[in-house]
Amino acid sequence: MAQFPDGFLWGGATAANQYEGAWNVDGKGVSTADMLTGGDVDHPRHFTKTLEPNTYYPSHTGSDFYHHWEEDLDYLHQMGFKTYRLSIAWTRIFPNGDDAEPNRKGLAFYKKIFERCQEYGIEPLVTISHYEAPYHLTEAYGGWQDRRVIGFFVNYAQTLFREYRGLVHYWLTFNEINMLQSPFGAYMAGALPLADGAPLSAPVGVQAGGNQLQAQYQALHNQFVASAQAVQIGHAVDPDNMIGCMIAAGVDYPLTAKPEDTFKADMSNNMRNYFCGDVQVRGEYPAFAKRFFDENNIQLDITDADRQTLALGTVDFYSFSYYSSGVQTTTNEGEAAEANQTKTNKNPYLKYNDWGWAMDPLGLRITLDRIYGRYNIPLMVVENGLGAFDKVEADGSINDDYRIAYLQGHIAAMGDAIADGVDLIGYTTWGCIDLASAGTGQMDKRYGFVYVNRNDKQEGDYSRHPKKSFYWYKKVIASNGADLSND
Repeated sequence: MAQFPDGFLWGGATAANQYEGAWNVDGKGVSTADMLTGGDVDHPRHFTKTLEPNTYYPSHTGSDFYHHWEEDLDYLHQMGFKTYRLSIAWTRIFPNGDDAEPNRKGLAFYKKIFERCQEYGIEPLVTISHYEAPYHLTEAYGGWQDRRVIGFFVNYAQTLFREYRGLVHYWLTFNEINMLQSPFGAYMAGALPLADGAPLSAPVGVQAGGNQLQAQYQALHNQFVASAQAVQIGHAVDPDNMIGCMIAAGVDYPLTAKPEDTFKADMSNNMRNYFCGDVQVRGEYPAFAKRFFDENNIQLDITDADRQTLALGTVDFYSFSYYSSGVQTTTNEGEAAEANQTKTNKNPYLKYNDWGWAMDPLGLRITLDRIYGRYNIPLMVVENGLGAFDKVEADGSINDDYRIAYLQGHIAAMGDAIADGVDLIGYTTWGCIDLASAGTGQMDKRYGFVYVNRNDKQEGDYSRHPKKSFYWYKKVIASNGADLSND
């Protein structure tokens, strides 16, 4: 395995709506995430048009980072983090999204965080929009399917670039932007309207004359334009800014040697890794998009100005999440599976976690090699981790060797990809401090190096306790990835 390059950005990642809490404090407005209940594998999260009494809304409390930020940043400093990926809550800056002026208390909160990060030598990696938007934009405009939302986002992004100039140098415009291609992402990522009581995967409200897929892909196109405009503004405000895309990436394998299975797997990989990647890295839609649009009766509103904006607003690096791999088949063989909101088939050669996600480190190397081979720009793995039920022992220790084993394999795979020639510049594990799951809303689905004393029953005082993996990851960072041993 090759050595990781000098200056490699080791760290971890969180999202405001899963971690921050304080959902209605200091002028913060109501976000789309604030209207989603908790759930679990058997009971999906659902949307409520009004807040229901005695119902758990994970974003309302999260891990209460808003009141524990100093302690949490100190933990990251103790581990030796080089970067910390976090998102800004749009509604903490512009409560309704279309406000004329930003909320100064919200701006001041994040400024404190970024200043402390700089004191610790931690580079903030900031996601501008991570699975939330002002709920007012859903009610008043139908979410991202309305072009007017582009301007509201660009104003928001420009405010951040100006306010945090010199404090933040690494930015991501939209989290897992390609999830808008899925039913899960229509509301979660696109802020498209849901019926009262509907689960996240339910059909969303569409504008007159449209269909479900058209609404999703028009919303996605509008985000592409907004992202490209933001990239141009971010570079103009500070030429040192590095602005990337963020994709929910991975690899699907064919179940059999049947050519049709290989073709289906290839098309799945194209739609997942390259559809959005081509627009944001190359500045234009991929060739295979036209047939997809034609076959699904999708007629997007794309202007000549849009095309020019996309061409001029390409990103500086490609970042992505990777948790597991999938299997595709055109036969009736195999066992159905679902991981990270993606329906595939079960791989008989891999082990699975408690949520049915395949653990496949080699798949990460394959994904890195393929993406770099297509784009030849710097890459970052900005989400990777193992969700698990952690047990607190009688002495207070948390021996999460299963998490260490998962991360060992994936870090080794990244080293192999670097040896393959991939320009990998950073790695941020998901949920470095425990937070609520986006998919199920559970607190008990834990990813972190630091345990947060809070559970699905809303019990616990939010106190923090390092796990065994905390000390292991500290050693990994100190050795720049050379020492992965668990002893």
